[in-house]
Amino acid sequence: MGIQKRSFGKTKAGEEVTLTTLENSKGMKVSCIDYGAIIVNIMVPDKDGNMADVVLGFDDVAEYEKNAPFFGAFIGRHANRIGGASFTLNGTTYELEKNDGANNLHGGTPGYHKVIYKTETDEGAGYTAVSYSRVSEDMEQGYPGKLELKVTYKLTDENELFMIYNAESDKDTIVNLTNHSYFNLDGEGSGSITDHTVYIDADRFTPTSSDLIPTGELLPVKGTPLDFTSPKRVGDEIDADYEPLKFGQGYDHNYVLNKPVGEYGLAGRISGKSGRTMEIYTDLPGMQFYSGNCISNAENGKNGHSYTVRDGMCFETQYFPNSCNIDSFPSCVLKAGDKFISKTMYKFLAE
Repeated sequence: MGIQKRSFGKTKAGEEVTLTTLENSKGMKVSCIDYGAIIVNIMVPDKDGNMADVVLGFDDVAEYEKNAPFFGAFIGRHANRIGGASFTLNGTTYELEKNDGANNLHGGTPGYHKVIYKTETDEGAGYTAVSYSRVSEDMEQGYPGKLELKVTYKLTDENELFMIYNAESDKDTIVNLTNHSYFNLDGEGSGSITDHTVYIDADRFTPTSSDLIPTGELLPVKGTPLDFTSPKRVGDEIDADYEPLKFGQGYDHNYVLNKPVGEYGLAGRISGKSGRTMEIYTDLPGMQFYSGNCISNAENGKNGHSYTVRDGMCFETQYFPNSCNIDSFPSCVLKAGDKFISKTMYKFLAE
């Protein structure tokens, strides 16, 4: 158990990048870099004790400077999509970068996964942790407010990986932070995730138009291919003749979690053929299940692997997409001087 640091190379601008590895008493390891607060590796055992890295990624910072799929990325100031790349707050309309057709996706430039963070480490009884912090200046990416933010990755001896988000702004703003790790519980580079079994504790989802912007409705998943209220294989219905699946080229949908808004609880459970299982807990109201339908620019993956479509999948806990423009959705507005605190946890089991 402990914390180790080593160089991960330099950015094109000459900035030194450091890889920090957390290890618990059971041998589970989580490695992150201060470039983008990116999760690079998650090493967990299967039922026979065999270790494997269960997240897709790269071996050097040069590839993370490209990183079109957002492997391991810390996403902000607003994760997911904002319709029309604009929102109105307190009577003022803010125009954002149109980086996904006419819409905004995952914040804009500079991406939170493409800047250097200040690093702090912590170690105590039963845990190790690393925190990454920086200031997102007023109007960075087009968002109002000087935002002081911190993300902490905390690994416990129970094979739990906590992601704890903290933020505070000097102006009213919107905040929707998430992590964009792509999981393959059989090990990165092992091929498709369509044989994984997924359970999502959500009876409803937010349907979208063809450009994946929510309509504002909440529709039941029952009787549709989006129903994961009973565990099923990802591949069972991923190519079904169902309009929302066609829009997303597979699963790329926000699920309305059944637990009360703001309450911390189970969001889902995923199992691979290896016997590795991951449970997801969060206090956020939604979770985007993305089945890696558009993985690209990933020929230079870790350990010489090339990744392709559906070789990994994401479970992005979040406020609903475009919630800043839909009054009926839980609000992602952060008032000036208020503290934003949220936590999501991935718990790994071997069954």
